[in-house]
Amino acid sequence: MSPRSARLARLSRSVTFSACHRLHSKSLSDEENLKLFGKCNNPNGHGHNYKGYQSPVFPLQIDPVSGMVMNLTDLKEYMQEAIMEPLDHKNLDKDVPYFSEVVSTTENVAVFIWDNLQKLLPQGILYKVEVHETEQNVVVYKGEETIVK
Repeated sequence: MSPRSARLARLSRSVTFSACHRLHSKSLSDEENLKLFGKCNNPNGHGHNYKGYQSPVFPLQIDPVSGMVMNLTDLKEYMQEAIMEPLDHKNLDKDVPYFSEVVSTTENVAVFIWDNLQKLLPQGILYKVEVHETEQNVVVYKGEETIVK
């Protein structure tokens, strides 16, 4: 009988969180911010029900004993700590120190989530973070960086 081959699978999990923010750059004048961000620059902010997904970098081997690639309870706890606790029902600009210097765009929310998950997940597992600001607006971040000259 030939040895049983290892089976691989990818695991993704999603969470939904509510947060408000104001798109406003300290590098721009009030007029420039209004022109760039329009109604999203409202001084009182606006809110979203974001949906965030995380996916592993590569297919992981299904454990023959547990039948899992990763314990979902562990993943749920990581996402609770990395996403829900710092972001859910928060004013991103006022309650999350990261956004005191970074414009709270969905792109930067995705980077924030990536950075937080990277600290918790086993090394090299995280492939992408996907954040849905609305049904039409989605950002995918894969940890890519570039050198600013």
